[in-house]
Amino acid sequence: MLNETTVTLQGWLGGDVTVRDAAGSEVASFRVASTPRRFHRGTGEWVDGVTQWYTVNAWRTLARTCATSLRRGDPVVVHGRLLPRVWTNQAGVEVTTIEVDAVLVGHDLTRGTSVFTRTPRQRSADPSGPVAQEAPGAGDAGHVAA
Repeated sequence: MLNETTVTLQGWLGGDVTVRDAAGSEVASFRVASTPRRFHRGTGEWVDGVTQWYTVNAWRTLARTCATSLRRGDPVVVHGRLLPRVWTNQAGVEVTTIEVDAVLVGHDLTRGTSVFTRTPRQRSADPSGPVAQEAPGAGDAGHVAA
């Protein structure tokens, strides 16, 4: 959508991914902690800022792959839409929080290595409908195009 605010977060998974059903679709939720670092010229040292926590929601296929791929403490990069959520707490006070609806999620490879396994695409159940095409080399996990 044109007027949505998107963000990219880099941080650490604060806990394991939880998955729930929301109106017939799977949604995975997890928290990401991001601590900004700044170089202080006066002392010549790096200084940590205040840790910011974000709730991230991933839907459908992304929900399943997040649940099977991510673990507490993993370094992650998340790209998605900022969405305000308004709710009433136990004291009856209306609270607004900002969540991230993830579009892309991955391990932060500046912090370590990862092994990628391609998820097979679902073929259309309707024989007259479009058939998902598999990407070239999809069957060769280690294939690199020349």
